[in-house]
Amino acid sequence: MILLDSHLYHAGASDRLRHLVLYIARAGKYIHHALKTGDLGLAGSSNLFGEHQLALDVLSDKIIEENLRLSRLVTLLMSEEKEEPVFLEAPESAAELFSVAYDPLDGSSLVDVNFAVGSIFSIYPGSGSKGDSKGSFLGRTGSEQVAALYIMYGPRTTLTVSLGKGVHTFSLNDVGEFALTQSAMQIAPVAKHFAPGNLRATQADKRYHALVNAWMQQGLTLRYSGGMVPDLHHLFAKGEGIFSYPASLPKYPQGKLRLLFECNPFAYLARAAGGAASNGTRPILDIKVEDLHQRTPIYIGSSKTVEETVRALG
Repeated sequence: MILLDSHLYHAGASDRLRHLVLYIARAGKYIHHALKTGDLGLAGSSNLFGEHQLALDVLSDKIIEENLRLSRLVTLLMSEEKEEPVFLEAPESAAELFSVAYDPLDGSSLVDVNFAVGSIFSIYPGSGSKGDSKGSFLGRTGSEQVAALYIMYGPRTTLTVSLGKGVHTFSLNDVGEFALTQSAMQIAPVAKHFAPGNLRATQADKRYHALVNAWMQQGLTLRYSGGMVPDLHHLFAKGEGIFSYPASLPKYPQGKLRLLFECNPFAYLARAAGGAASNGTRPILDIKVEDLHQRTPIYIGSSKTVEETVRALG
């Protein structure tokens, strides 16, 4: 049995990065417990987009922030549920500090129907300053990440991580340890499964309508739950597939999914597994963050299928 700590050590992670990932894993254990025992009602507050926050959204955000504080390795964090970044005090002597962007509970609207949900993390090198905290994320691209991971809370709680070389999944066992269950996952060039998000866009976008029809005519198997984490985990676990979420008028002219919190970390993981991710015109990892809550279309998964998708969409 290979545990997460041992894997990170032998994979060559620095001590500081290894300990940061372990603190994030610790947060995941508390969220796992909250999902099994916590309040599933609304928290009575809204996020900056006016969306009602579930009690578990709020709790997950607090759990993650507290563990990032305890690590004393993060000087800047940005949650999808917050309007502004949070600057954290860290030891001045720390030579290697990090900035972390995260979605505390992606797919939380699926909790009440008992579908799988997850937390997504993007880790960047360096730290911000109180006077220029946004600067540590703005102007950066996803290719600058030093690690990305997500934790999926389903029938099993799993943690999938990459430090840039290889993608590995660990399952939470009965004694509270994340143990390796899938190692060096690879995404084959051609997809056999498809997860088409925002199917309403097919009514206005003839190219997307034709693309979805082409996938069905080619015999691709539909796998779509409505949650980005479980749908993309299916892609990594099966070793092929394509997930799509285009822009659409009038509600999501720039796409729905957020570059910093969702698309960048998954694009980083896909690249490490031999896959690809595009916004339809260029790789996701090449897009500069111009707004902390910037949205983007995304087509991610098997590299050849992503290339064909981009061509089909013009």
